[in-house]
Amino acid sequence: MKQQNVKSSRFANKIFVYLILGVGSIFAGFPIFYTLMGSGRSTQDLLANPGSIIPEVFVFDNFIEAWNLANFARFTWNSVFLSFFIVIGTIITSTVAAYVFERGKFWGKELLFALVLSSMFVSLGSLTLFPILRIAQFFGINQSLWGVIIIRVLGLNVANLFIARGYIATISRELDEAAKMDGCSFFSTFIYIIFPLLKPLIATIGILTFRSSWNDFMLPMVFTMANPDRMPLVVGVVNLRNMGESAANWSLMLAGTAISIIPMIVVFLIFNKQFINGLTEGSVKG
Repeated sequence: MKQQNVKSSRFANKIFVYLILGVGSIFAGFPIFYTLMGSGRSTQDLLANPGSIIPEVFVFDNFIEAWNLANFARFTWNSVFLSFFIVIGTIITSTVAAYVFERGKFWGKELLFALVLSSMFVSLGSLTLFPILRIAQFFGINQSLWGVIIIRVLGLNVANLFIARGYIATISRELDEAAKMDGCSFFSTFIYIIFPLLKPLIATIGILTFRSSWNDFMLPMVFTMANPDRMPLVVGVVNLRNMGESAANWSLMLAGTAISIIPMIVVFLIFNKQFINGLTEGSVKG
């Protein structure tokens, strides 16, 4: 009888968890679903039937018109270029910094890490934009995407550092000792021993960084204001609403938005398993 009650309790707990996850998924996924469905509707249909979601006839011409009208081919390439180098650079800086904090031995290590970690809870928003712009102007990188790349890569992401250090903490230190006995230096151990073991972590950092860099708006907009051909896709989508031909064309706006979010969805679906592994394994220790 007692065992049956335990099974019933576990079953009820599972139902409750799945119910919460289902409700959360609906709230999180509905805006994306509405955007994708709305991108295939005409503006007249959107205005006449705002409560409708599924289009009677899916209009693929919306994507073609938005792609050609807003020069999306160029903007998409700019976003790929921007995201690729930010992701690669962030993976390198985050993993190296996490390795130094976890395996390195130097005075004040934990205090320095605590100070860096505390910045995670301080949000200055756009207040830092002007100082960043002035620094970029001093180095002459304020009118290109390379300026955004350098700032995003060298401005170490604290969340990535925290996750990376926790993951590296789960790797046995015996590997370090064995590598040291074979003549590896501190950083040689990282390159040849530790880094190859970080595939789930790399996928996690890569997806998080790709999401933030692909959706980054304010800094790329400021840095490419004088050079519109270098604008990334998200900036191009926002500018689409200011263009005469599409200012009142909501179907084109939704089509442009759908084009900008589809790559993010595809990347997450491909690396979903590695993303989850990187988060869960890094939370076991540290």
